[in-house]
This record gives sequence, C-alpha cells and structure tokens, in this order.
Amino acid sequence: MRTQVAIIGAGPAGLLLSHLLHLHGIESVVLEARSREKIESTVRAGVLEQGTVNILRESGLGERMDREGKTHRGIYLRFDSETHHINFEELCYGRLISVYAQHEVIKDLVAARLEQGGKLIFSVSNVKLHDIDSTRPRVSFSHQGKEKEVVCDYIAGCDGFHGISRPSLPGSVRRDHTWAYPLGWLGILVESPPSSDELIYAYHPRGFSLVSTRSPTLQRLYLQCLPDDKMEEWSDDRIWTELHARLKTRDDWCLQEGPIIRKDVVALRSFVCEPMQHGRLYLAGDSAHIVPPTGAKGMNLAVADVRVLSEAIASYYASGSSEKLNAYSETALKRVWRSVHFSCWMTSMLHHFDNTPPFEQKLQLAQLRYVTASRQAAASLAENYVGLPM
Repeated sequence: MRTQVAIIGAGPAGLLLSHLLHLHGIESVVLEARSREKIESTVRAGVLEQGTVNILRESGLGERMDREGKTHRGIYLRFDSETHHINFEELCYGRLISVYAQHEVIKDLVAARLEQGGKLIFSVSNVKLHDIDSTRPRVSFSHQGKEKEVVCDYIAGCDGFHGISRPSLPGSVRRDHTWAYPLGWLGILVESPPSSDELIYAYHPRGFSLVSTRSPTLQRLYLQCLPDDKMEEWSDDRIWTELHARLKTRDDWCLQEGPIIRKDVVALRSFVCEPMQHGRLYLAGDSAHIVPPTGAKGMNLAVADVRVLSEAIASYYASGSSEKLNAYSETALKRVWRSVHFSCWMTSMLHHFDNTPPFEQKLQLAQLRYVTASRQAAASLAENYVGLPM
C-alpha cells in the first residue's frame, strides 16, 4: 500500500489525526492491534476540556457528544466533611467541561472515518517501522495471515505507552522522564443513579476518593489504594465502607449504592518522552506521555497533540515547508509539561501518603483551604482543569 501518513494505533489520537488529515485532503492508513469491537467497548474516563469539545464540534464530530454527553460547570472539593464548589463557568468566563466517555468518542471517530472511506485495518500484528530517517519510511505488519507493508511520507505513532512507536526512536536521541507515585486507584463501575451532578474530589486521612458519572444509570467511583493491590483484597463490602467513610459530609448528601459490575486497579505515574519526533516519525498521545488521572488530562493531551501535528502536516503539503513539522515536538511539549505539572499538583494535594509527617498533612489541608477560599487560587485550578486555549 501507498499512503501519505501511516498511523499506528486507533485510539483517540490516531483516529482523530486521521479524521483531521482527511479534512485537509490528506490520505492516511490506520493500523490497530485490537479489534474494532475491543476498542469500542473498553470503558475509559472521558472528561473533555473546552478546547477538546470545540475541536470535535468544529470537525463535525460533536452531534452525539452534545446530545448524550453532560456539561459540567465545575467540580466539588471535599475535605474536613465539608464540600466546596469550584465554579468553572464563573471563574473561566463561560469555559466548561463535558463528560463523555472515551470509548464513545472512539465510536464516533470510527463511524466517521468509515463513512468517509477511511482506511482502518484492525487486528494487525508484528508491526515494525522501517527507514524512519529516510524520505520513504515503511511500516510492515501481518494481517489475516498475510505479510503486508505500507509505504508513506510520514509515520504517526499513536499506539499508547506499550506500543512499538516510541521504542523505534533511537536511544541516542530519546530521553524518558518517569515518576512513579506510591499510589493506585481502585475504580468501580456501579449500576445506580448518579450521586452528584458534578465530580467530587475528596481528601481524607484514609485516602482519596472520587465520584463521577457515566450515564443516568451508571456511576464511576474511585478509591485510593496501593498500586499493587489485588482485586480479591477489595470485597464489595470493604469498597462501600471505605467510600462512605472517605466521602462523609455534614450536609444531607447521599452516596447511591448499587451492583458493582466492574473493578480495576490503575497505578499512578507520570511519563514524558523527549523529543516527540525523529526523522519521519512523530509521537502523539500516550505513546509520548502519561499523566495521573487526577487532572483529567490524558485524552485531552492526545487531542492537543494531533491538532498541532495535523496542522503541521497540512502545512507541509500545502506549502512544501517543514517548519511546523520541525517544531512539532517543541510546540507539543510546552502543553505536555504544563499538564504534567497540574496533574502532579492535584495528585499531591488530594492524596494521603503513607508515613507522611503530620506537618505535611497540615500543609495539604492549608492548600485545600486556600484553593477554596481564594478566588485567584480557585481560578488557577479552574483554568488548568478546563484546559488552556489550544
């Protein structure tokens, strides 16, 4: 096969990049190791920044999001059994967030690409990148028992943290920055009505907790745990006991219980690869960076990456200039490091760390009180949460 851009990975980054390139009249082929059914059914969080919402709408992908997603005008911070509202709409001049699950975004993107005649190849294996330093890079892969190859002008590595794209950058030019937190999140999916109209971030000496919503009949709840905790250590009774204890409040708020239909543990970490490009290979999304979910930045960073990358590629084909492509990594990393810092700050402020001296615990509470009492401090949190302009 011959195409202009070969895209490795059919997550939000790869699919949106293919869609944006199509709008510029640029051909692409998307290669994905998983099946279509798998990528469309893997439940992932979906807090969308205002800029992400704008991009989806402007590119013709916002109809179902606007109909089925839920707009949130802020978040709640809870500590000392009291709840404080951070009003994004007021603090950020009308900029908001939308809650629309990542797998629903993927469904919309897959449907749009197939309707437009896009080339999506699922269930591929043995993917390898070749000649990324040349003007004719290649991607070889296996599909349905046959060996195949795509010759292209550029390769976009959008295949996630465990993909093959980042390791294809020469070790002599790649610098990996890693920070592992001694924390994990136990996430549960619950069949019940929502417990809150907006997300609740709760600090408690027993550990952090988070209340979120997936639909009128599904809740997504999180508990701080150890990163190596096993599912069998967390019975349903223990989960509900911890949630009630950590979310206790002095008002009449009530945690809605229901059948737990899914449990998983995620270890928290920060990771950034520099640079995000080499030769004709460009990284985007989780293949280049990971942030803890506390700041709700994962998918939004992927969208920001591919917006920059799609415009740089379009500029090359329109003018023959590689100026924007050469600056891609530097441009994208400015936003990446800002988001890494914000996610780290939120994580440090809201989680209880074992063996933390009482002095540092008092500092955490002082920070929370300041954020909820100072308009300027609340505005800084709100500005970063709803997302800096793209």
